[in-house]
Amino acid sequence: MQRRTFLAAARATAWAAAPDASPLSLGSRRELFVDRWLIDRLDGADLRLHVPIEREPALFLDRPWEGSFSGYFTVIQDGGDYHLYYRGIPTAGADGQEAEVTCYAHSRDGLHWTRPNLGLHEVAGSKQNSVILARQAPYSHNFCPFLDARPGVPAAQRFKAIGGTRDSGLAGFVSADGVHWTKIREQPLLPPAKTASVYDSQNLAFWSAAEGKYLCYYRTFKPVPGMGRVRWVSRATSDDFLTWTPGEEMNFGDAPPEHIYTNQTSPYFRAPHLSVSIAARFMPGRQVISAEEAAAIGVHPQYFKDCADGILMTTRGGLRYDRTFLEGFLRPGVGVEHWVSRDNYPGLNVVPTSASEMSFYVNRRYGQKAAYLARYSLRLDGFSSLSAPYKGGEMVTKPFRFTGRQLELNYATSAAGFVQAELQSPSGVALPGFGLQECSELIGDRISRTVSWKGGELSSLLGQTVRLRLQLKDADVFSLRFAETR
Repeated sequence: MQRRTFLAAARATAWAAAPDASPLSLGSRRELFVDRWLIDRLDGADLRLHVPIEREPALFLDRPWEGSFSGYFTVIQDGGDYHLYYRGIPTAGADGQEAEVTCYAHSRDGLHWTRPNLGLHEVAGSKQNSVILARQAPYSHNFCPFLDARPGVPAAQRFKAIGGTRDSGLAGFVSADGVHWTKIREQPLLPPAKTASVYDSQNLAFWSAAEGKYLCYYRTFKPVPGMGRVRWVSRATSDDFLTWTPGEEMNFGDAPPEHIYTNQTSPYFRAPHLSVSIAARFMPGRQVISAEEAAAIGVHPQYFKDCADGILMTTRGGLRYDRTFLEGFLRPGVGVEHWVSRDNYPGLNVVPTSASEMSFYVNRRYGQKAAYLARYSLRLDGFSSLSAPYKGGEMVTKPFRFTGRQLELNYATSAAGFVQAELQSPSGVALPGFGLQECSELIGDRISRTVSWKGGELSSLLGQTVRLRLQLKDADVFSLRFAETR
């Protein structure tokens, strides 16, 4: 096979770098190119943020118990069932008002949704509705469930939820089926707040297998010079869901401070050691549409003088968010109806919706009669990628160890493009049998394909510290995994 000439030949055999005394441990888990945790060097390649595709509306929020101000959506996949939870409220009003209810919808595929006639609560003179909580002020304001993945969790508490406002604190709820809920105790899990507007959005919790504890990410405010009080995210932890540590502010590294309205942090279902946050970025006072345009689309007069979009953040645990990408991940799009205050807020959780696709859900046309929940899709692992243009590029990882017996890549190339892999010593020398010359080209578009070398078997490298070099031309690599043999 003719060698490419777009990179210096010396790079194919050696790279003068000092060995790392503390190699990363990859095990057999999947790693996504959403941050630079694994990357040591990029040459002609870079990380590229991808664009989610708006699909069909999942729900039009037109039932009497829903309305224009429905919000704070959560989607949970439980085997073959998809559960959707959200606040229903037809008119604007104070947070935590008695009229707020918690609504429920169900799907078998994440694409087609039904509102079951539950008959649990009377709303607007009828029990013919899909309401699971009513007259539960202030908890229905931002009731947010999760499926508890902690080993040994009692069946009656498979589903858990939190909800509440500054005055009530965050209360805990439990359920066996995700529909019938009871308070876990009268005392709140996180206490009432002394500072205004704490908990004033969708707060969330989940069991982190990676950290071995429950995590709660919730709304706080942070004083920032020149900006005043900025909407922030804080985190508390618990071993048993009942006793929580005092909350601590999350750190965004070198990213400029911005208003994070909802953080939507959750373990990514294909790599749960990595939590992904498709967060709502709020731009207070950044008015896009005129009063005349607002009147024409029928938006509430208090809800068109700000705008919002969605951003991508990740965290590998602890108090640090990584904002590799500062650009908008979810743009509002064409149409003045999408440039109103508190529109475009992503729901919580990303879920699989086919063998090659994942989806998340977004609040659209907030404060308008035509309000709806939209589905957006990406390829699996496709938040972002390691990407190189036609002229080519490469990436070299930090030293690491692995336990799998085959290297799988999720990748896409053009007809002219390709991906090749090389395994190196910690100092950057190609290992015998695992050089680029021995690697078969990967061409096409695959969610999973095994890399093969003519001269070596990965099992011979188990326990050794290595580097991985990927060479690309007009191609994207979304994730990699040293997997066990199928």
